[in-house]
Amino acid sequence: MSFFSFGQSAEIDVVLNDAETRKKAEHKTEDGKKDKYFLFYDGETVSGKVNVTLKNPGKRLEHHGIKIEFVGQIELYYDRGNHHEFVSLVKDLARPGEITQSQTYDFEFTHVEKPYESYTGQNVKLRYFLRATVIRRLNDITKEMDIVVHTLSTYPELNSSIKMEVGIEDCLHIEFEYNKSKYHLKDVIVGKIYFLLVRIKIKHMEIDIIKRETTGTGPSVYHENDTIAKYEIMDGAPVRGESIPIRLFLAGYDLTPTMRDINKKFSVRYYLNLVLIDEEERRYFKQQEITLWRKGDVVRKSMSHQAAIASQRFEGSAASESALEQAAKEESG
Repeated sequence: MSFFSFGQSAEIDVVLNDAETRKKAEHKTEDGKKDKYFLFYDGETVSGKVNVTLKNPGKRLEHHGIKIEFVGQIELYYDRGNHHEFVSLVKDLARPGEITQSQTYDFEFTHVEKPYESYTGQNVKLRYFLRATVIRRLNDITKEMDIVVHTLSTYPELNSSIKMEVGIEDCLHIEFEYNKSKYHLKDVIVGKIYFLLVRIKIKHMEIDIIKRETTGTGPSVYHENDTIAKYEIMDGAPVRGESIPIRLFLAGYDLTPTMRDINKKFSVRYYLNLVLIDEEERRYFKQQEITLWRKGDVVRKSMSHQAAIASQRFEGSAASESALEQAAKEESG
């Protein structure tokens, strides 16, 4: 709304060039709800139009320039006044002057670097957005449009299994093994638990996936632990020599890739937590960090064939072969 009701004002709208075809992704907002936003990857061009629509046709709108910015920023909730920008690009769309009718301006940010994944957490938010501004003497007119960025990873070359022991001398000796230490977000955690010595009465056993968000540095470090999943392994007493298989499907949970020291502002890590509870309600637990990563879909045609080959090599499945055929069709098309 204009500061002077009798003056001219305008509405701004930002429209992406590929809005019809670009994929959208769900992303959590600060209030915990999920909205859909246009999805981008590192290196992709962001282009579109800025529409400036005059509210009072026939009256002129004086301005000190029109611009659009592409911004990547980190906001720490305990320090809301400071926004830490790690990407800041500006395009001038119009020099200072006046508008006598509604206008449309084209913009393009070519091969934009988007180094980190969009993230909304307990104490921190990492967001990317376009901001169009009509600069005025008293009150600028602005419009922001958020986008979501996903960071893609390739198959880890080293992905060793995890072997751990939980022991209380002369009372309990358990070994557990997970098939690997790095999992993509739609993966399945496969493992086994071996009971080598059981002299205490265990009544319940579960595996939790814990997300630990760390923000800040030095004396002002904040840790937030969030239990994302609980998987009951057994309810009742195990016996010596027993082994219990584990299959935990990750696809149903709200997970992000592991993030380590993002712009020296925050980290997000994941842990498998084995919890045992005995009949006297004593709790025994053992924690092990795992790495989560986002598996690349067939995003760009130039990448699709390589991705399908990698998928076939590592999984050797019929699904991978069909992905290879699909990629070949896309390449030829």
